[in-house]
Amino acid sequence: MPRSDLLQVMRKSSAKRKSAAAASRAGDDESARGRLLSAATHLFCKDGINATGIDATPAMLERAREAVPAAHWHEIPATGPDPVPATVDGPAVVTVFRLLLNVSDEVRHRALAFAARVLPDADAGLLVVENHGNAASLRHFRAGRRAGDPWFAELSQRKVADLLAAHGFTIVARYGCGLLPRTAYRRPWLRPVARRLDDLLCRLDWFSRFATDVLYVARRDKG
Repeated sequence: MPRSDLLQVMRKSSAKRKSAAAASRAGDDESARGRLLSAATHLFCKDGINATGIDATPAMLERAREAVPAAHWHEIPATGPDPVPATVDGPAVVTVFRLLLNVSDEVRHRALAFAARVLPDADAGLLVVENHGNAASLRHFRAGRRAGDPWFAELSQRKVADLLAAHGFTIVARYGCGLLPRTAYRRPWLRPVARRLDDLLCRLDWFSRFATDVLYVARRDKG
């Protein structure tokens, strides 16, 4: 799958979420989550790659199954037995979208342990993880309002790298999506300008590290 296609999905999703939040449309974040999960995995499947999607929310997995029935979808519960990975032939891509910010550290580790079982070695494929709660983003300055909220547990770049490393993954690429805060999308006539500026800034690596959403591509360490 071309890298530009995935980044386009990510950037459009990020802009839509900010526009929806600025307009106070209830439920749009859940809809955006489903669109991102299904659209990105559909792009992978078009290239004939075995795709596995992970999420902790049954409703989002159901939406993704309907959109991309060819992929393998697995719920990662907070407790109980871990799901059993599907058996696939050839390289695979495991996607973890819009999960890290909204779950406990235990669920994060369970999700990545599952991904490690799907991708047992460096030649097995790639892991694509979205951190939509980058602690280095401009949104972090308002995070104090949600201190103690278990559904808003931001992660720094270092913490994400350490989390992946704990399960034998090394980051091979990183892309930022959505640099400007929601206030930039508050006025409808400014939103097209904000989207364009967001897109341009996030194409620069130095700025992308401060994006709200950061996409990581990782591969298992070579043993």
